[in-house]
Amino acid sequence: MDKYIDLINQTFDFPTEEFHVEDDQMIFNGIPLLEIIKEYGTPLKLTYLPKISSQIQKAKKLFKESIEKLDYKGTYTYCYCTKSSHFSFVLEEALKNDIHIETSSSYDIPIIRALYEKGKLSKDRYVICNGFKRELYKSYISELINDGFYNVTPILDNLSEIDYYKEHVKEKCRLGIRVASDEEPKFEFYTSRLGIRYNDVVDLYVNKIKDDPKFELKMLHYFINSGIKDTSYYWSELSRFVHKYCELKKVCPELDSIDIGGGFPIKTSIQAEYNYRYMVEEILRTIQRICQSEGVPEPNIFTEFGIFTVGESGANIYSILDLKLQNDKELWYMIDGSFITNLPDSWALSQRYILLAINHLHKGYRRVQIGGLTCDSQDYYNSETHSFQVFLPTITPDEKEPLYIGFFHTGAYQESLSGYGGIKHCLIPAPRHVIIDRDDNGHLKTKMFADEQDSESMLKILGYKQ
Repeated sequence: MDKYIDLINQTFDFPTEEFHVEDDQMIFNGIPLLEIIKEYGTPLKLTYLPKISSQIQKAKKLFKESIEKLDYKGTYTYCYCTKSSHFSFVLEEALKNDIHIETSSSYDIPIIRALYEKGKLSKDRYVICNGFKRELYKSYISELINDGFYNVTPILDNLSEIDYYKEHVKEKCRLGIRVASDEEPKFEFYTSRLGIRYNDVVDLYVNKIKDDPKFELKMLHYFINSGIKDTSYYWSELSRFVHKYCELKKVCPELDSIDIGGGFPIKTSIQAEYNYRYMVEEILRTIQRICQSEGVPEPNIFTEFGIFTVGESGANIYSILDLKLQNDKELWYMIDGSFITNLPDSWALSQRYILLAINHLHKGYRRVQIGGLTCDSQDYYNSETHSFQVFLPTITPDEKEPLYIGFFHTGAYQESLSGYGGIKHCLIPAPRHVIIDRDDNGHLKTKMFADEQDSESMLKILGYKQ
């Protein structure tokens, strides 16, 4: 019988830059995962900080080289979308790379304050403030601007938002306008709930911004939910947006930037390939072509990459607790965690991640269903991006060493969506979280950020203890 490692070698172009095998164990970014498991146990959440910096540098390099190649006249600015992961170690690692910040809610602003107090963020950083804003969010934004954070840029999401800043902002203020993009035809609705209608953008500037010397409209913003993809839908929406920029630029001389949002994808399979360079160059060519035809200078470009920044830095590690043959052919491998509570996108969106066995790689393999610990029938994982099936090493209930499996590229959104440290389905605890970094000599170093959630914290949240 073929071994599990043979299956991996036959299915993928393996080993890869991220994954290889040593001593019958899977290595992830040079991390000997079995050693981490033996030290910290499972279930386990890992964050590998150097991957965050390498992703940022990859995107910045692509835009720099493409701008030079095409003789594009505008500049490029990389912003990190905080809602992808708000953890301090993520923000602090990202900010080492001379990047800027995009926020989406009121409580992002105290994080900006905390980073400033720690010396991690200066007042000249761009803070692009997106989202539909309640009064507290608008108040925090106004206070930042009044305190000298002169590149804070509220992105107007509705026609009345500017009225608050007119009353409360005392300093010179940059502004942006978010345009409401049309959704893909398969969506249940046609136009995004976020942003301002295309037909209202110029009137908003002329009637409420143009004659107020305190404000400068510097940015036009849009975002496509499907992300940056080589589809007719993406290119038509980008072209429509750039034409609106040109129309607005002709009546608003200070306008000089566009924000094309996020959307760079990450790998959800070892074999997945995405031509980042092609997409960057085509975006620049599209903007360049339309601006030249309209007689408008090429704008500076901002992006807000979140999943791309932090997604590939994360991994979730589990032990197989038991094997259950529920009928003649369905074998369940039961993990010591839950997909619903630990990886909610796998449940809510059928998101698939890179799934690999960490040990027992030279055993045979078989098709399995993977089951989580909750009592919900939807707490399972049984297909992959490249296949409608999951294959893992064949093991027996009496193995001396349990089978360990890893879900990789899980670093974005999962803790935010599942409610980190809160109350989850069937009271399944948040797993132990370990941060992995490298010292100045390139040697690995680990630190436990948080232990596995205990019953005491749950009892306090639920009101059983004070």
